[in-house]
Amino acid sequence: MISNLAAGVRTFTSNAFLVDGERTVLVDTGANFDAVGAIRDRVGGLDAVVLTHTHPDHVGNVPAVREAFDADVWGFDPDHELVDRPIGDESRIQIGDHEYLALHTPGHKDDHLCFYATKPQVLFAGDLIFQNGSFGRTDLPEGDRETLIESIDRVRETVSEELAALHPGHGPSVEADAYGHVELAREAARF
Repeated sequence: MISNLAAGVRTFTSNAFLVDGERTVLVDTGANFDAVGAIRDRVGGLDAVVLTHTHPDHVGNVPAVREAFDADVWGFDPDHELVDRPIGDESRIQIGDHEYLALHTPGHKDDHLCFYATKPQVLFAGDLIFQNGSFGRTDLPEGDRETLIESIDRVRETVSEELAALHPGHGPSVEADAYGHVELAREAARF
């Protein structure tokens, strides 16, 4: 079961997806809201935090979540102060009841990862791909449009056309024609 803890929150934050199951994981913690309380309202504990990247709106709640649940924080950059355990490109990580492939997808930020599971056909896209063909900003430090396009292409080549759900870092999740939204982002990023 996947729920967005930041849904309906009226503050500057990213989405924060709680994935309940064999290994209960929070994909990004969001910022500026009570993530700890939201987790406690839904599950008894948390096994890990997995980061798509380390922009402040995605990691602002890391200290509180880490302290409340004694959960390790996983991310691409092992030298980042908030990352306890590294996730390498093309490594596999358990999120909920499924194994996800980690894809290093820079362009928005150098440490950006997407996570894709073939069995449920789910993609956590972070700030790479959003609903309706939107894509991540490249005007921030470490942003690069050509690299972002290459990352979107990589995701498109990796995921199945049967993609059932795309969970982005901001905005609503996509559960109808999710692959079509990846294709739209690929096209839009080239303009």
